[in-house]
Amino acid sequence: MTSTKSLQQWFRHTTTPFIANAPMFGSADYNLAAAVTKAGGLEATQLIKLNEQLGKARSELGSIPSLTSLPIGVGFITFNPTGFIQNAIPVLQSHRVAGIWLSFPKSDEDHLPIIAAIKKARAEGDWDVRVFVQVGTIQAARVAVQQGADVLVVQGSDAGGHQWAQGASLISLLPEVRDMLQEMGASDVALLGAGGIVDGRGCVAALGLGADGVVMGTRFLVTAECPAPFTFKQAILSGSDGGVSTVKSTRHDVFQSTDVFPRQYDGRAIIGLSYSESQLGASDEDVIQRYKEAMANGEDHRRTVWAGSSIGSIKELVSVSELIQGIQREVRSTLASLAQRMQ
Repeated sequence: MTSTKSLQQWFRHTTTPFIANAPMFGSADYNLAAAVTKAGGLEATQLIKLNEQLGKARSELGSIPSLTSLPIGVGFITFNPTGFIQNAIPVLQSHRVAGIWLSFPKSDEDHLPIIAAIKKARAEGDWDVRVFVQVGTIQAARVAVQQGADVLVVQGSDAGGHQWAQGASLISLLPEVRDMLQEMGASDVALLGAGGIVDGRGCVAALGLGADGVVMGTRFLVTAECPAPFTFKQAILSGSDGGVSTVKSTRHDVFQSTDVFPRQYDGRAIIGLSYSESQLGASDEDVIQRYKEAMANGEDHRRTVWAGSSIGSIKELVSVSELIQGIQREVRSTLASLAQRMQ
């Protein structure tokens, strides 16, 4: 069985090519989850009020026939996994979610007991759930496969938001991970490409590099259903030359007092006022104080806008359905054009 066939069998409501939304804390709620699922994709969310939000997602998806399981995924940041097995898994199992997405462990060993507990619950409860593990290096990918991941989300350095501080773009990372899976005899592990994909062209490139499907985060931010502030969407739409207008750094978290990630991770965001002031010599204390004052006044202009380096190719705000259908059309037309050019 190829991993491409596995994806379509595991998530029968999805269409081709397989498109998933990245789990974006604060920007991926049940509305976006339902919209992506209805459009034939897979939504992965990080939710504070997990039980309530999953219930709302099920209500939104009531129009899908034979909804015995909940065809969305839930994402978790795992560098502090205390209580996950005891508290999160029972809720996830009660709603019968389709996928559990794990990312950013403090050490390679952290995911092993979590994946084992998920698979134990799956076997005992007749629960058809799949484990996604986000990776950014060959070593992380190898460990995830050894620990039992069903799907590897291979995140390249062009991605927006948090990622491996030392990593590579998809153009070199994806083929090496695909070769590694072949060498390990793990052809049943599905491979999703993430990082810098915003349209059909990027999707075709990822598929050509060895992916079975793609994940998009920044592009889904600029959709009608995404609850992100409109100022965030405007910042992305007005951006260009992402290699210059965005930067990978831990400073984005420092300025907004969210610097809690282990040091093997940083994050890519649009270069904003706080980062620019810091580069000009302002102290961390001054920048942090200005951020706090802006937030107290209800102002968004200092908030970090996590975004990938492909922002220059995002031209309009559309609905999730329009986005996914448009990408699928562009994939077909791009493949047809390539076939014609190869004659």
